[in-house]
Parts: sequence; C-alpha cells; structure tokens
Amino acid sequence: MTDWNAISQLSARLGAKAKAAGVTVTSAESCTGGLIAGAITDIAGSSSWFDEAFITYANAAKMRRLGVSDDSLSRHGAVSKAVVKEMAEGARLAAKADLAVATSGIAGPDGGSIDKPVGTVWMAWASATEVECRCFHFSGDRQAVRLQAVFAALSGLLEKIPPYRG
Repeated sequence: MTDWNAISQLSARLGAKAKAAGVTVTSAESCTGGLIAGAITDIAGSSSWFDEAFITYANAAKMRRLGVSDDSLSRHGAVSKAVVKEMAEGARLAAKADLAVATSGIAGPDGGSIDKPVGTVWMAWASATEVECRCFHFSGDRQAVRLQAVFAALSGLLEKIPPYRG
C-alpha cells in the first residue's frame, strides 16, 4: 500500500535530482486531481524546478488548456494512450518545462467497464525528444488508486531526469 510518507520521500528525491540536473517539471492531471502537484509543492524549494501544473478533469479542459484533440477523445476516450500523450506534450509546451507527466484514469468506485476497469490509469512522460506512455492497473479503493498513480507518476519522472554530471 502506497502512503503519503512514501510519496513525500519520492518527491524529495525527485526534487534533489531535478535541481541538480537543472531540469524543470510540470504535470497534467485528471484522475489524480492535483495530487502530483501537491506532492511536489510539499517539498521546500520546489519552485526552483516546478513552475506550474494543469488539473484538467473535464474533457473540455483537456482540449482548452492542453490542446488535446476532440478526435482523440472521441475515438479513444479520456483514459487512453492517445489522450495522455497529448496531455503530456501540451503541458510541457504550455509550461515551457523540460519534463511533463500526465495522468488519466478510472479511480472508482464507479465508471469502469470491461475494457477499462476501475484502477486503469494511463500515464505519459514527455521530454523534448520522446514521449513514453504506460497503462497501469491499480487495486484498492479510490484513494488507494490515486496514491498508487501519484507514486508511479513521480517514479517515472525520476527515471527520466538525466544523471547530474557536475
């Protein structure tokens, strides 16, 4: 079970690595509703590597704020590889950040389907040169799914920051 203490420790590691590497980070969140940004801004000094974030819970917000296409939403749904890819790319460009993470999922307790059961969360991590997308299937109640998603999102960001070569 992922708890906030584990997330805080991971955020601190992310902050130290981002600051040392001179990398800036942003997030585009749907199912996590700002929890990623909250975990990051819990770290003192995070303003040196984290400038802004986007909570785009509604599809209209995803289109308006991040440039997600209506076509992607219509064809694939909000919880999809296509949509989180566009969310991550849009957030990175809008925030002028080096790295972005995007999340969209079904935290429950309702809203799942056979194809996309509760606990399904798509994530994307975008840099100037690549976008990696992954689908996760978390278990537990709504809060457990959201916390696991935050931990996975931060872990992915940490992996994407190049090692400091000072």
